[in-house]
Amino acid sequence: MVKHQPLQVYEKQVFVSFVTGVYGCRWKRYQRSQDDSSRWECTWFVLLCSSFLLLLFWAYFWLVAQNDINEFNMSVYNHSGEWSDETIPLLASTTIGFSYITFLLMLALFHISLGQQLNLYWVHKIGVLATLLTTISGIVSVDDLWADEWDILLVSLQATAPFLHLGALTTVTAISWLVAGYVVRRERSTFQVVVLLIYTLVLLALYLAPLTFTCPCIMDRHSLTHRPEVIGRRGAPMLAPENTMVSFNRALQHGASSLEADVSISVDGVPFLMRDSTFRRTTDISKVYPSRQYEDASSFNWTEIRSLNAGHWFLESDPYWTANTLTERDRVRIANQSVCSLVDMLRLASRANSSALLDIRRPPPEHPRHRSWFMDTLWAVQKAGISQKRVRTVTWTPDTDRGRVRGLQQGANEKLSIKEIRQRGITSLNLHYSKAHHKDIEEYLANNVSVTVYPVNEPWLYSLLWCSGVPSVSSDAPQVLRKVPYPIWLMSHHAYDFIWITSDLVSIAVVIGIFCYQNYHMIRWKMSGMQNYNPEQIMLSAVTRRTSREVNIMKEKLIFSDINNGLGSSEELSLYPENGYARYSNSNITR
Repeated sequence: MVKHQPLQVYEKQVFVSFVTGVYGCRWKRYQRSQDDSSRWECTWFVLLCSSFLLLLFWAYFWLVAQNDINEFNMSVYNHSGEWSDETIPLLASTTIGFSYITFLLMLALFHISLGQQLNLYWVHKIGVLATLLTTISGIVSVDDLWADEWDILLVSLQATAPFLHLGALTTVTAISWLVAGYVVRRERSTFQVVVLLIYTLVLLALYLAPLTFTCPCIMDRHSLTHRPEVIGRRGAPMLAPENTMVSFNRALQHGASSLEADVSISVDGVPFLMRDSTFRRTTDISKVYPSRQYEDASSFNWTEIRSLNAGHWFLESDPYWTANTLTERDRVRIANQSVCSLVDMLRLASRANSSALLDIRRPPPEHPRHRSWFMDTLWAVQKAGISQKRVRTVTWTPDTDRGRVRGLQQGANEKLSIKEIRQRGITSLNLHYSKAHHKDIEEYLANNVSVTVYPVNEPWLYSLLWCSGVPSVSSDAPQVLRKVPYPIWLMSHHAYDFIWITSDLVSIAVVIGIFCYQNYHMIRWKMSGMQNYNPEQIMLSAVTRRTSREVNIMKEKLIFSDINNGLGSSEELSLYPENGYARYSNSNITR
């Protein structure tokens, strides 16, 4: 039995050698072959594409989740009890993994376009698998720890959908070159039909995708409302320790029109500002009262609270990587900060002619001020000398106690219907951005209900809410929003429709042109008598057109030349004129 092996042509191509070397660690001279990639290697290519898409989703999630980084760190702190910025390793690993997988995918696409086999090196296989598993574990962890944050994806699409659509359309249109090459230049099969059908459906979905978009910033410029007011949420916590006098001063200096603070009540009835239920994170209680560091913050009297330092932690932990931007004078001032009382904050707001938004935490039932918390708050407002009309409260209390707080504007931290708002006597809502839908905001404003959206720290979200007509936002970063004098992007319906339809038409023209071009070369090859894409035929007939008989004669000469130059006596030659192949193999047949 004689084995047959087609002649193979070796070419010197530096670029192809580099691509195959990096992707599959094949650094030998470039060898063009007709063999298709094995199913195993195709499976690894599918895994590579899956890793890329998953990492693309993961990277986009963290890009838009930058708005809530402080909330993420707080979630980690509430679970672990230790404060640390966990986003640094997450962002670093995501950037490295995405860059690595993108580079491998580009090499794989080069292989396909050049007709090379997909032979991924085993080291890269481990890297792809490790990246895929790491990303999946990260998604599962975030879903368990921070499940509510997935809502930001739907919100962000209202701002990014038009641009993501154009990017996806460009990418899929470019892929048509590979799809056309696979479908046109091979013998017809069911799988090819499936590939072509799936590609066509994806294109149609992209062409019609803008019909499903809801983008508030696609509007008439004359319909844009006034710039939303910025409320300093706990002051400016990225520039100074939260809920301290320095932080509130910084917020006012950066254009905040109001101040928001978290209020607790001490055992002797003094309202003070503290976000956490304990003093562990933002004070030095572990040094002053080490045995009481896990006790509720409201279980201390005002003298004990006033003795705590509320600034050292900011300089030591540097939660927002801003401590190195502080001057020596600012560092000294921050280092001497103590826990701020409600009276001091309201006096500052009164002097600055601004208003205040108070999130009041009611003391636990065993607390001595459990029933008189509202009187303590009113006492602080009166002592500060600020008008009660400029103080808005969001109380964490049952509705039965709302009527007992007289004179103050009462708000709610939950989404309510107009009927419920009127029944409860609420004049304002403090809503999370995921619940602030465009139509609901219009309805609230039409019924004279003020709406404040929190937390808004990124320009894209601020611009989106501006286009939605939100009158005010609560932000941890007033210094960032101050630099947004106008929405990042604003487009009329006619302009967007023109861009959408034009991009679709250009994509259709390019795809049709690519398929026609690929078919033209296929027809040309068939007309030239080259029914099979054999590298031997391409190389031997590259200079001039020759008849099949002349091609066979040239092949025989090449083969006999190789035999005379180095083949042993044990090698047997077998010529097969069918299909234009000349083959040889080792054999024990005697000449």
